[in-house]
Amino acid sequence: MKRFARILSVFSLLVACLGWLGTSQPVQASTLNSFAFRSVPVFAAETSETYRNRADDRLAEVYGKKIDLNNTNIASFQRFPGLYPTLASKIVQNAPYKDVQDVLQLKGLSERQKQILEANLNNFVVNEVESVFTEGDDRYNNGIYR
Repeated sequence: MKRFARILSVFSLLVACLGWLGTSQPVQASTLNSFAFRSVPVFAAETSETYRNRADDRLAEVYGKKIDLNNTNIASFQRFPGLYPTLASKIVQNAPYKDVQDVLQLKGLSERQKQILEANLNNFVVNEVESVFTEGDDRYNNGIYR
């Protein structure tokens, strides 16, 4: 009798699980959110200038205009032909630089690579190294994909 009860309970659990897997579950987040977390309007009295950090200031200076050789990641070099990925990798690996011209002194550059760098010198800028942009592997893979 005990054996029959075990087999029957295992069989009923198995049938219940199989039936549960076959049905789609409706999303309840929208209805749950409406009564559990009430939305409250927020009035911001201060300007966003007080909430800026060093990274925001740095991005406001050079973002979209020039590539900061000491802080920019490899993916930023894609917009200039011939720099990505080989030259960009060399530039990032040999940073920091004191001057834009220092990039021409990289070891192992071919003549063609030097020509490409010389043609793009006006697209580069050198700023102080900011840990916000350079810590970890963010210069190699910042996780932003287009």
